[in-house]
Amino acid sequence: MNYEEARKKMSDIGQEHVFRYYGELSEEQRASLIRQIEETDFSVLSRIHGSTDGERGVFAPLAAMQLDEIKAREHELHDAGVRTIKAGKTAALLLAGGMGTRLGSDDPKGMYDIGITKPVYIFERIIGDLLDTVNETGTWIRLFIMTSEKNHDKTAAFLKEHDYFGYKEDRIVFFKQDMAPACDFGGKLYMEAKDRISVSPNGNAGWYSSMCRAGLDRILTDEGIEWIDVFAVDNVLQRICDPCFVGATVLADVSVGAKVVRKAAPDEKVGVMCLEDGRPSIVEYYELSEEMMNAKDENGAPAYNYGVILNYLFRTSELAGIADDRMPLHVVKKKIPYIDDNGNTVKPAEPNGFKFEQLVLDMIHQLSSCLPYEVIREKEFAPIKNPTGTDSVESARELLRKNGITL
Repeated sequence: MNYEEARKKMSDIGQEHVFRYYGELSEEQRASLIRQIEETDFSVLSRIHGSTDGERGVFAPLAAMQLDEIKAREHELHDAGVRTIKAGKTAALLLAGGMGTRLGSDDPKGMYDIGITKPVYIFERIIGDLLDTVNETGTWIRLFIMTSEKNHDKTAAFLKEHDYFGYKEDRIVFFKQDMAPACDFGGKLYMEAKDRISVSPNGNAGWYSSMCRAGLDRILTDEGIEWIDVFAVDNVLQRICDPCFVGATVLADVSVGAKVVRKAAPDEKVGVMCLEDGRPSIVEYYELSEEMMNAKDENGAPAYNYGVILNYLFRTSELAGIADDRMPLHVVKKKIPYIDDNGNTVKPAEPNGFKFEQLVLDMIHQLSSCLPYEVIREKEFAPIKNPTGTDSVESARELLRKNGITL
């Protein structure tokens, strides 16, 4: 795209102000702005007043495969999973676009060192978890790593420097998550710098559209991959593509499997697997009514009792349909830093505009069936979101030690 084409693209949507400082920019900065305009999907701006954040549907419980059933069927589930993995039908996808800002780091979150007596990086733990399955099945699983504009180069360089922590380089593919523009309440794009439009990642369901945009969906087809395990970078104690989970999902013949943990308390702040208007979905903790919190199943146990941990096994043949139907878009009010008419940076104290996100709960809801699969919290759920306290570096270290992992 050249300058004239970029100018026309922005003029057609009434956003020519992004060129306000063009005359002050270096050639490199001009090229960067034009490249950003070429790569960004601005169609989301037309959907400001079409937000999906309205009324939810009718919720009902969705039964999980619980630990006792998993134990009773362990050999059957494990064997089915191993067969699927050995046939090359399973891939893994790491959502690694975040930064370690809340941990006090300017690096990608996966680079954070949680070690005590030696360096132990979050990426190292994640890849080590996947290597457990590789060693168990004797099969190198295709690993996709989704980065972001802000952390791609550092992430790729860090993993290469550490020899991918023992994973085969030719089985790893990197791609960047698509970015969505940010605007004020009237739909006018914000500029975060004179040569850069303000953008943010397009939500935790944006992985598939980003993957397709990068042309990587061809790998799924060419390699006969039927299942893809999508998981977050911040949980350092999770089994990835583990055979029992894969086998349970395959044998249940569902669209997606979802790892869940039993809630620690009725009001725990986690999203809960459920049915919404008869289709699988996730109800956020703040949407749970008192009645839902106290509801019981046929065995007298809490009916809405299984929280998601962001580890999903998707049937790849159903993903294209989701993309074609166009994912619902959430228009979210946020505090968005920007430069004013004088080129000064402004950091607002209150929400001043919109960001646009696609959420995995909508991805799940567009599928016809889901198997919530219970795992033991203390063995598979150690999220790192804060330096101390709940879901922190401290709590994750304690859980890792309890599972025999040396830090």
